[in-house]
Amino acid sequence: MRVSQYPPRSAATAGSRAGLDGAVPINQNEERAVTKLDHKVPAKSRKKPRRGRPRQSDDGVKARGRLLDAAESLFAERGFYGVTTRQVADAADVDVALIYYHFKNKSGLFDGVFERRARPLVSARRDSLHAYVTSTRTVTVEGAVAAFINPMIDLSLHGDAGWKSYFALVAQIDNTPWGGEIIHRFFDDNVHELIDVLQSALPGSPKKELYWAYNFLAGSMMLALSGTERVDRLSQGLCHAKDLEAARLRLLNYCAGGFLAMVTAERLSGRA
Repeated sequence: MRVSQYPPRSAATAGSRAGLDGAVPINQNEERAVTKLDHKVPAKSRKKPRRGRPRQSDDGVKARGRLLDAAESLFAERGFYGVTTRQVADAADVDVALIYYHFKNKSGLFDGVFERRARPLVSARRDSLHAYVTSTRTVTVEGAVAAFINPMIDLSLHGDAGWKSYFALVAQIDNTPWGGEIIHRFFDDNVHELIDVLQSALPGSPKKELYWAYNFLAGSMMLALSGTERVDRLSQGLCHAKDLEAARLRLLNYCAGGFLAMVTAERLSGRA
């Protein structure tokens, strides 16, 4: 709702109209004098109310960015239902009303957090797959898997700190009934691109098996990127989940091996 920029009429200027309802009207000469003074106000000094959405200032853009940063960190730490809009606004040091102005509600804020990094991630993986296919004579499973996973690891290692929170958030919502719809909306095209490259590496392989193998790859990939330290405790310090460089080659070998093992098993069984 747009709030008028004009103040309400004073009792004096409203008097002649109030008289219609039984109140005492002001003197007609006074009313003419007030009207005459109003007409003397220069036209250029009269402000017109702005219609439509207000212009986005630099401060507005920065406030929106702070809201996304704060929400990303809090959602990754506590989940969607564990965070209030007030907590996000406080963390961003802005008025809570700005959340509703920029995003309408908490769901819109969550979508904004997810979309902001999804688009550059999708582009990075698409470019990586294309660069791999055009630079090699023989497409392999290992090469395709590396081209798909490496951009995520590189962004987590060398991008801004928010990428770590983002990947933790993706891993979290990927295991919820409602989160799957968000994942599908942004990342399905990337997955189909990977499957197409894998079919070139494994000609004649049943597409069904490639999708099954990708399903397991996705789980391993997001677990590695989420940085949970269960493996640290299980290994009594031999492994460190947050050491992504140490995890990179192992993750690539494990996922590529899974694709090869599944396809080989299908062929040996005679189903492929």
